[in-house]
This record gives sequence, C-alpha cells and structure tokens, in this order.
Amino acid sequence: MSKEQDEKSFGTADFVAGAQAPQPAEREMDNGQLAALFPAETAEGFRSNWDAVQIGFVDDPRKAVQQADELVASVMKSLAESFASQRASIEADVGQNDQASTENLRVALRRYRSFFDRLLSL
Repeated sequence: MSKEQDEKSFGTADFVAGAQAPQPAEREMDNGQLAALFPAETAEGFRSNWDAVQIGFVDDPRKAVQQADELVASVMKSLAESFASQRASIEADVGQNDQASTENLRVALRRYRSFFDRLLSL
C-alpha cells in the first residue's frame, strides 16, 4: 500500500482512536416512532458501497476485507458524530447554567431518550 493510500485509509481502529469526519445532519421524529439513524440517501450510499465491497471480494479478497473495515468505521464515525451533533444541540437548548427551566430539561431528556432508543433498536 502506498503512503498516500495509507493516509487516506480509515479503519475501525482509527475510529476507536478518535478520527474525525464531516458531521451528518441531525434527525428526530416527533410522532413517537423511532427515526432512522441516517438520512435515506446516506444509508443508501452506505449500502451501495457495501455492495461494491462484496462484488470486489471475487477479484481481491484482502482488499475487500480492508474496504469492509473502512466502511464499517465510516458508519460508526457517522453515528458517533450524529450523537455529538445532537448532544451539542440539546446542550445549546438547555444551556450550561443552572437556570434551565424544567420544560427545557424535559425536552432535552426526551431527545436523549429518542437517540438512546434508536441506538438500542440496532
């Protein structure tokens, strides 16, 4: 693997080490249903990439496994960044001081519960 390819590769080990990527959009549903963790177009892109990885296995199994690792890491990063984005939004709504109203805190807890439930539904 070339040095340039090595620098562009991102695997699950990098995710654990805290590598960064662009933040996905925040998602939340108000009708009681669990919202998808990714927008439909993002999820479809991940699925399309997975299909390409599987097809590539025939020609280069080792490369396919590396690409699978990188794709899984990318999905994990997107998920972590989604949480970070939602957390920042919740904290901005609640505020960092002790003056937040009970209603603001109730809404914040509902938003955390929604994300928590989506994570557990995986």
